[in-house]
Amino acid sequence: MRVDLSGATAVITGASSGIGREFAKALAAKGCRLILVARREDRMRALASELTVPCEVLAADLSKEAECNRILEIIAGQGASVLINCAGFGLLGPTVEQSLSAELNMIDLNIRALHILTRRFLDLRAEAGTGAVLNVASAAGLLPAGPYLNTYYATKAYVASFTQGLAAELKDMGSKIYVGALCPGPVYTEFTQKANGREWASAKTPEEVVEYAMRKMEKGKTLIVPGAGIRTGIFATRLIPRSLAAKIVGMGQKSRVGEEEPAVPAAPAPAATVAESAAETGETAAEASVSAENKG
Repeated sequence: MRVDLSGATAVITGASSGIGREFAKALAAKGCRLILVARREDRMRALASELTVPCEVLAADLSKEAECNRILEIIAGQGASVLINCAGFGLLGPTVEQSLSAELNMIDLNIRALHILTRRFLDLRAEAGTGAVLNVASAAGLLPAGPYLNTYYATKAYVASFTQGLAAELKDMGSKIYVGALCPGPVYTEFTQKANGREWASAKTPEEVVEYAMRKMEKGKTLIVPGAGIRTGIFATRLIPRSLAAKIVGMGQKSRVGEEEPAVPAAPAPAATVAESAAETGETAAEASVSAENKG
């Protein structure tokens, strides 16, 4: 399946920074009309002022179901045919030391919001029978487990599995709607700062991730994993016991835990906890929250 993104109306969540911001710039270059969704309205308006295409800015806390539904109602009559789900965040450190309310907020954003937006967007595209959805998961979602970024890894495993399964169902049904999962490895975004950790030396830039993702998306690829090293590493974990793979991942994540207090409040202050893009584990911690992973 080939995906033509030129001139489409595209909805981008987690659009205020990181991977989401880069998707906005890349899609604007293709002449797309943009609907930008994130918590930080000021950043989105600044981004919109830099672009040469029509942009609608919608400030929303997508960890709340009512906000997801409000956004869907707004875009319902606008003919949007592309949805890029980048909003998400992670919490780095031992699970038992995390705020439970913050973890539940993460689950609401990384899983519930993405599921709601994806499902209802597909409903909106049912009559036309065409369209595209890209969910920013993370390379983390393709690994057995992620100690010290534990709940985040679990949410991204959900996104990766849900998206691949949905794509298989749509293909089996003969649908022309594209659904794909972007699973980046470490990315230079606000994610690490928000999650209280240090970046990987091998992290890619949001620009590199988005450029690769756009090329693969247009070719109709379902599972998009930027970086040969990341792809090799994921494959290698399948050749060893899951417990050993989890231990190795945990050692890497533990080494990233910062010595200072987290930059975000322990309680779920939406604007300060959303890793705007998914992080991918490394994704983007933006949006105040929100990637994607932006990345993983």
